[in-house]
Amino acid sequence: MHTDLAAKFGIRYPIFAFTPSEHVAAAVTRAGGLGVLGCVRFNDADELEATLSWMDENTDGKPYGVDVVMPAKVPTEGTAVDLDKLIPAEHRAFVDRTLTELGVPPLSDDVEHATGVLGWLHSVARAQLDVAFKHRPALIANALGSPPKDIIDEAHGHGVPVAALAGAVAHARSHVENGVDIVIAQGYEAGGHTGEIASMVLVPEIVDAVGDSAAVLAAGGIGSGRQIAAALALGAQGVWMGSYWLTAAEYRLGSAADGTSAIQRALLAATSGDTVRSRIYSGKPARLLKTKWTEAWSAPDAPDALPMPLQNLLVAEAHQRISAAENPDVVAMPAGQIVGRMNEIRPVAETMADLVAEFEETVARLDTLK
Repeated sequence: MHTDLAAKFGIRYPIFAFTPSEHVAAAVTRAGGLGVLGCVRFNDADELEATLSWMDENTDGKPYGVDVVMPAKVPTEGTAVDLDKLIPAEHRAFVDRTLTELGVPPLSDDVEHATGVLGWLHSVARAQLDVAFKHRPALIANALGSPPKDIIDEAHGHGVPVAALAGAVAHARSHVENGVDIVIAQGYEAGGHTGEIASMVLVPEIVDAVGDSAAVLAAGGIGSGRQIAAALALGAQGVWMGSYWLTAAEYRLGSAADGTSAIQRALLAATSGDTVRSRIYSGKPARLLKTKWTEAWSAPDAPDALPMPLQNLLVAEAHQRISAAENPDVVAMPAGQIVGRMNEIRPVAETMADLVAEFEETVARLDTLK
């Protein structure tokens, strides 16, 4: 599984793991891949500073990356309080009514209520990068396409390559023109923000479109050594995996800190057909685990999702209440169609070893077809 991109980063395997968990990201890095920490959950710069310091100390000197959410078009800015005023009353009423109908209890009085993920804001993403550059990230990735040119230039000034997700050839070409070094070709199957073209079609299209101008990582529907082999056969220099790490034993966010969470139980029970692409999570199309919560938003009387970042501010407390309720039938979680292969809680090192072993077996089997 040796590629030029793996050699460039000094990693054994071209497996790039996107995760909001620093423990999972560090474990992937230690196992020979490149863990990429999703920073959107960090509203507070000091919390991100502490987390990246922990990453520095727990990755054995090996490389890791950070991922921010910086929309190509700068969204409406303002504080959470200012933006909160832009949310229509009927949307709030729908959320409250739905939570009641689904049996989701209110938060206890001693719990601080969530105000939303301000990481969707352009200014907050910039502040996150200011923190990141004080550490030793080997990669800066942007979940919503090419970051502004000055951000790319700053990253390059620090000797850090920049990656950007693309769901279409036109996006990939634009990223390269802006100076992006790595295009993440994310197919329709992927969890979170994703486009409308499937990976099997998208990856070779983008590989052909960018040529030698940028390396390409394949994303969407990858959770086995066979699928990694397929991605490399399509011309990718490596793979970008996200959903697959949500059932890692090292994933300790939320209630998973005390054992298997409701979200993980929902993921373990889901099939590849149990996802839906919707705007209800962030305001932009994102693939989510299909639950009673997502079904409520597709009902005839449901309002349309609000634009980013208002939608996330609208549902922030709802997500907090849903998480506290610990009901796997009513979770709110981005997840790709690969969820059908996520059938057990496993340590990262074990998962990585199996991915590599199956990749080698697949390549050896293909060799017999010559």
